[in-house]
Amino acid sequence: MNLFFEESGDFKVGTVLSQAGEAYQVELASGKRTKVKVKDVLLQYEKPTPAELYEQAKAVAADIDLEFLWEVAGEDEFGFAELGAEYFGHTPLPFEAAGLILSLHGAPIYFYKKGRGRYKAAPEQSLRAAQAGIEKKKQQAIIQAQYVAELKANQLPASMQAIVQQLLFKPDKNSIEYKALEAACDELHTNAQRLMLAVGGVASPKQLHMSKFLFENFPRGAGFPEVPLPVAPTNLPVAEVRAFSIDDVTTTEIDDAFSVVRLDDGTVRVGIHIAAPGLGIKPDDAVDKMARARMSTVYMPGDKITMLPDSIVEAFTLAEGKTCPALSLYATLNPANWSVVSTVTRAELVPIANNLRHNDLDDLVNEETLASGVGEYAHKEELALLWQWAQHLEQGRMAKREAFGLKPEQNNRVDFNFYVEDDVVTVTRRKRGAPLDKIVAELMIFANSSWGKMMHEHGVPGIYRSQGGGTGGWAAKMQVRMVTHAAPHQGLGVDQYAWSTSPLRRYTDLVNQWQILACAEHGVTAPLVAPFKPKDANLFAIVSAFDAAYAAYADFQSNMERYWCLRWLGQEDARQVEAVVLKDEVLRLVDIPLIIRLPGMPQVARGAQVKLDILRWDEVDLSIEARLLEIPAAGAVATDAELDYEDEDDVSAVEAAAEEQAEPAPASDAPVIVTGESTAEAPLAE
Repeated sequence: MNLFFEESGDFKVGTVLSQAGEAYQVELASGKRTKVKVKDVLLQYEKPTPAELYEQAKAVAADIDLEFLWEVAGEDEFGFAELGAEYFGHTPLPFEAAGLILSLHGAPIYFYKKGRGRYKAAPEQSLRAAQAGIEKKKQQAIIQAQYVAELKANQLPASMQAIVQQLLFKPDKNSIEYKALEAACDELHTNAQRLMLAVGGVASPKQLHMSKFLFENFPRGAGFPEVPLPVAPTNLPVAEVRAFSIDDVTTTEIDDAFSVVRLDDGTVRVGIHIAAPGLGIKPDDAVDKMARARMSTVYMPGDKITMLPDSIVEAFTLAEGKTCPALSLYATLNPANWSVVSTVTRAELVPIANNLRHNDLDDLVNEETLASGVGEYAHKEELALLWQWAQHLEQGRMAKREAFGLKPEQNNRVDFNFYVEDDVVTVTRRKRGAPLDKIVAELMIFANSSWGKMMHEHGVPGIYRSQGGGTGGWAAKMQVRMVTHAAPHQGLGVDQYAWSTSPLRRYTDLVNQWQILACAEHGVTAPLVAPFKPKDANLFAIVSAFDAAYAAYADFQSNMERYWCLRWLGQEDARQVEAVVLKDEVLRLVDIPLIIRLPGMPQVARGAQVKLDILRWDEVDLSIEARLLEIPAAGAVATDAELDYEDEDDVSAVEAAAEEQAEPAPASDAPVIVTGESTAEAPLAE
C-alpha cells in the first residue's frame, strides 16, 4: 500500500512497510524511512508507484484552471474529495486527487486552508485584491529589473535622481529604487556609495561626504530663511581706542579685537573687545531660533557653514575701518609686575583700526623680534606690550595648574593649516605657541575666566567649561564637561571658565553674552533681568543640544581633513613619504596630519622618523594602505612637536593643550589641526 501524506507543511509519497497503532512505517522514494501518523494521511492507494503518482499529480496541478476551480468550489467549506468529484465529473483517481490537493495548497489567495485536506474559497473581494497585489508586484519586478539594468550600465534611473541622498543615507528598504540599488550592488560586487559615484548620482567623494553630513545635520538645507536684520542700540558710547584683531587670512567672523592705552598714572589699560550680536539678537527672536538650531559654525578645509547669515555676521563682525558694537573687558595693569589693578565691562561702540593677519605677520612677529624691537609692522608697540602680559598670564596659569597636581603644558607642538582653492589643497605647518597665538589665547582665557567670575558673583548662571573637582578616580576627575555654574578648569589653571569670546560662531558664547550684558548693565539686579535664571531647564537643554551638535561637527571636520590629506597625496603624487611613529603601530606623516596604522610593523621607538611607501588610498571610505620602507638609525627621534596626536577639546590651541595634557591618556589618534581660521580661536580644532 502507498500513501500520500502531509508532513511539516509539505506533501510526500511513500510505501507502507508496517503499521503500529496510529502510525505507519513508510519508505519514501528516496529510500529514507519515516513514521507517518494516520491523521496526516490524505490518500491510500495501490498503484502507481509513489514516484509516478507524484509526477502525475504535478502534471494535473499544472493543468487545473484555478479561476474555474474557485467558481466550482462555492462559498462553503469543503474537502478535497468532494470538490474533486465535482471538478473532474467523477470520483478522482489517486493522481487526480493528489494533483487537486497540490493545486489547492499552492493557491492560498484562492483557497484558505481550514484543516487537513479541507479548504474554503476566498471571498471575491479578497481574491481580487490579492490578484491586484500580485499584478502590482509583477509590474514592480519588471521596473526593478529595468532599474538594475540601467545601474549596471552606469546610468542613473530617472526616478532615483531626486532621492539619491535618501537612498544612500536613510533608505526606505521596501521601495523599488532601494531594492534595485541593492540588487545592482550585489551583482556588481560594490556598495551603494561607490555605485552612485559611478552612475553620476554623486559627483565626487567630496560631495558624498558633504551630502551625508548635510542630510543628517541640515535636512532642510544649509541656507538661511529671510529674517529681520537685528540692530544694536545707537546710543552706546564710543570707545576712545584704536582696536585691532589678529586672525588668519580666511577668517570672516571676527569676534575679538584688542586695544592698548597708556594712562597718565603709568598704568596700562588693555581692552579685550568682543563682537556683540547679543545687543541686537534677543532671546527667542527669529535670529536666535535660527542660531540655536545650528549651535555653531561648521568648519572644514576651504569652506564653512556659518551659524549666522552673512548679513548678520557683516553687521556685527569687527571689520577694519568700522566702528562696531562690542562687549569690552578693560583690564588696568601695573606694568611693573603685570598685576591686574582693576577690570570693568561695558557695551560700547569700538573703532576697529586694523584686522591683522597671521599670514602677513608670522614671519615678522616672533620672540626674537619682539625682544629686540626689530622690524616694522602695525601696532608694534601694542603687540610687544600684550606679549609681555600674555607671558605673565601664562606663568600664573601654569603655577595654578601645577598646584592642582598637573604637569606643565607643552606648547611647542605643530599645527597644520588647510587652504583649498579650486579643489587644490595646500597644507602648511606652524609651531603652536607662537607669540601672536599666545597673545590671543591668553587674553581669551583671561576674558572667559573674568566674565565667568562676574556671572558667578552676580548670581547669574552661564555655560562653563569645567575640568577637575569631580569624583570617581583621577581619570573621572579630569574629564572636561559643560556645566551651568562656576567650577574650576584645572587643565587651564583657572577657577572658572565660561565660553564668551566667539558669539558670532558659537551659540554658547551668545547665551553667555546675554548674561554678561545683564550683569554689566544691571549690577545686583542682574538675576532678575538676565534671560536665563538659576536652574533654568532651557539652559540645560542648550548645553545638551550644543554638546551633541559640536561633537557631530567635529567628527565631520576631522573626516574632511582626512579627505583633503588623501587628496594632497594624489595632488603631490606622494608615493614615498616620511612619517613619525606616534605609538606602537600608529604613525603620522611629516608633511600633513594624516594618521596611518601599520599592523604588524616592527617595534620602533616613539618619535622615530621612518619612510613609507603609499600603496593605495580610498577617498570614499577614507582608508589608506602603506608599507614600511626604511627605519632610521638609532637616535633619530622627532621632537615633542612632532609627537602631538591627541584630540583638541577647547577654543584655543593653549586651551586644547591644557585639557588634553590633563587627561590620563589620549582620547584618539586625531592630530592637531586648524582649517584656515585663527589658530588661537578656530572653534572646533584649535
